[in-house]
Amino acid sequence: MKETKYIWMDGKLVPWKDAKVHVLCHSLHYGLGVFEGIRFYETDKGPAVFRLKDHIKRLFDGAKKTFMEVPFSEEEISQAVIETIAKNEIKEGYVRPIFFYGYGKMGLDPHGAPVNISIAVWPWDPFLGEDAIKVKTSSFIRLHPKSTRAECKISGHYVNSIFASCEAKAEGYREALLLDYNDNIAEGPGENIFIVRGGKLLTPKLGNILEGITRKSIIEIAKDEGIEVEETTLKQEDIYGAEESFFTGTAAEVSPIASLDKKPIGKEVPGPITKKLKETFLDIVHDRNKKYEKWLTYVNNS
Repeated sequence: MKETKYIWMDGKLVPWKDAKVHVLCHSLHYGLGVFEGIRFYETDKGPAVFRLKDHIKRLFDGAKKTFMEVPFSEEEISQAVIETIAKNEIKEGYVRPIFFYGYGKMGLDPHGAPVNISIAVWPWDPFLGEDAIKVKTSSFIRLHPKSTRAECKISGHYVNSIFASCEAKAEGYREALLLDYNDNIAEGPGENIFIVRGGKLLTPKLGNILEGITRKSIIEIAKDEGIEVEETTLKQEDIYGAEESFFTGTAAEVSPIASLDKKPIGKEVPGPITKKLKETFLDIVHDRNKKYEKWLTYVNNS
């Protein structure tokens, strides 16, 4: 990890190495915290945060659904993100805001433990790299939707993701793909998934997957490009027989998939639709496509 100068904690910036929590922090023991992954990109107008308002809205929605009373407003946290980027003086990178239950009590009921907040930023290249990746269907299934709030970025969910990711890497794959409790395609450990079939873009419908902001963006971009999009139920066979496939996510951006379970996907990787969507997405986040400028928050103008 590339360290930066400051991390925002509970209303003030502190030196990176001083951003610490107590070993008896409630969320450390029980896993109940909510976080976001946000990216900011270099543009001709300086750093610009991609869909900041949407990310902060989802963060607060997650807090509400996990019983947290956050001592700051959405606007205050948005401004704290901007301040943290500006003070660290980096042009492009990743933002990790997290709300968590801190030190003060133990036991499963979190009420009575303080809600702490931190915001860190650092340079981070695309999570899955630039090349098309080999993917393995995981032996672990995605969490059952009736057992949690699948639409939220809850810290504890990512134990499931870690199991799937580590299993895949141990077998020589770059990433995993998780099925749901009905053996339908769910998502990657930290990514949503799309396939192209018959020139149409298909992706698993919401219900037990993260409501990805990059996913939502790609759906809108595809429709604007005249590509038909369907949110539907998908099986492994649909990916095996697809013309193209790719992951999306804040960390992953748009990442082409070369194969699933050693079965090659399509005739060329990335395929033409994947390539088009990735290029358009990167143009948007770097402010080279003014049609979507509304998705950018400029650090120097805030």
